[in-house]
Amino acid sequence: MPSASSPESSGSDRPRRVAGRGWRRRLVLGALVVLLLVPVSVVGSVVWVRQSAREHVYALADVPAAPVALVLGARVYPDGTPAPFLAARLELAKELLAAGKVRAILVSGDHRSGVYDEPGAMSRWLVERGVPARLVVQDHAGFDTYDSCSRARRVFGVDRTIVVTQSFHIERAVTVCRRVGLDAVGVGDDSVRRFERAWRWGGFREHFAAVKAVYDVVSGRDPVFLGPAEPGVRDALAG
Repeated sequence: MPSASSPESSGSDRPRRVAGRGWRRRLVLGALVVLLLVPVSVVGSVVWVRQSAREHVYALADVPAAPVALVLGARVYPDGTPAPFLAARLELAKELLAAGKVRAILVSGDHRSGVYDEPGAMSRWLVERGVPARLVVQDHAGFDTYDSCSRARRVFGVDRTIVVTQSFHIERAVTVCRRVGLDAVGVGDDSVRRFERAWRWGGFREHFAAVKAVYDVVSGRDPVFLGPAEPGVRDALAG
């Protein structure tokens, strides 16, 4: 019987060692490919978003009029008060309405439970500051930018809109809305830039959110909740 150090034993181990080295090389190569693809996909997505939004983002005074302002949701405090980023978006929408740039406001956000209700908080904020309640329409299933844009068109029948969000987000929001069939322009808020840490994080996050935007638009997925058509915007514009 050959010993553990015999030529026969050594020869039988060689294919396993070679196979092991081949597996490790493939693993390293795969990791390198992934490491290269991630920055390429991020950079490509960001460039696509910016190019698509070019000439469709305006200052409030210069933005072309549209029937509806689409205000995208953001954080609401446990007491139902919009956080500063969301309050700034709502202030912009209120100013658009006062300037005659829009005739109704669609507030779209996450109403994930009975105790967390972004569109409800957004509507209350506007009404408490003098916006007629009949001009504010709530979308309770705007779980992300894509869902808000898609539902604005497919559920609420919006065809032209001014999208309202922070300026670091506005290019992606306008791009997604336009790619799902809305004639969309955008106005971005800069007033909360004073919250430097949150502002920097929002800008950093946009690089990766752009990749998701590409996936959403290319896949043409349905919103998380589509639901039947709702007449709220039509009624607000008619009223």
